[in-house]
Amino acid sequence: MTMNAQMPKKATPMPMGCPLFWSSLAGKAAAAVNTSPLCPDRLDPAPAASVERPSAAAQTLPRLDSLPDVPADEPTILATSGGLRPGERTFFEFSALTHYAVELAGVTGRAPRLCTVATALGDNPHVLHALAEAARVAGYEHSHLQLFPQPNVADPAEHLLAQDVVWVMGGSVANLLAVWRVHALDRAMRAAWEAGVVLTGVSAGSICWHVGGTTDSFGPELRPVTNGLALLPYGNGVHYDAEDRRRPLMQRLVADGTLPESYCSDDDAGLLYRGTRFVEAVAERDGARGYHLVREGDSAVETPLDTRLL
Repeated sequence: MTMNAQMPKKATPMPMGCPLFWSSLAGKAAAAVNTSPLCPDRLDPAPAASVERPSAAAQTLPRLDSLPDVPADEPTILATSGGLRPGERTFFEFSALTHYAVELAGVTGRAPRLCTVATALGDNPHVLHALAEAARVAGYEHSHLQLFPQPNVADPAEHLLAQDVVWVMGGSVANLLAVWRVHALDRAMRAAWEAGVVLTGVSAGSICWHVGGTTDSFGPELRPVTNGLALLPYGNGVHYDAEDRRRPLMQRLVADGTLPESYCSDDDAGLLYRGTRFVEAVAERDGARGYHLVREGDSAVETPLDTRLL
């Protein structure tokens, strides 16, 4: 039985930004792992960078000149509301936005190294397995970085710096940010970004790179989150066309100054930044697009962005 055959059929697909989407995801992935002939009943751990136990030194970031070369020629982020879809023979497949992020890394002559991070879903092992299967299908050299119940590598910062692309899963951005800071992953992500590792992801994996955005991390009612990593000095709206409440809340938060100038994406769209400069909006679905929000007086002015179809 294929993964598509196991997914429940609904008249209207549940949007990726819906509060129930991420909470139901782990259960669906678990069922797929347990029933698919392509997925073993026991989940083998992803490759670890070292078998040494963590030490206090792991909190000190490695020297950039001591690490493997990374091919992106300047700090690069592709923040998206997509990049993942149901697979034909696996639960997930990476889609055009993720493939574009890998292309931005400029890898030649070997398989791209892609590390998935699913902190926002509590490092659910079934989701981690499904992402590993998606990476295998795409031909990537895959690893994952997990923090529950403890880091699965001796030095998370060094592990991230050895990647070409870091891909962050959606879920609770509030919990993601809290756990990352406990483990100094906020500093590690910045070091990887500055070294040229391409940072990307979906939903929470988009908001986290910005100053903040809108989230259902705290319950069904959308609320602002304003303690993002701020690698990018903007707000970020995700799933802009998927939920009626997303757009008006983003506009209100920009208008009252809670969030700064912001960039937003429809489902299946992404926002490319080089350094802290916005470069372009791209999409893996015709009609999906990006948006720019700025404050003028006590109002927010929204401008649709020219969006290139991948």
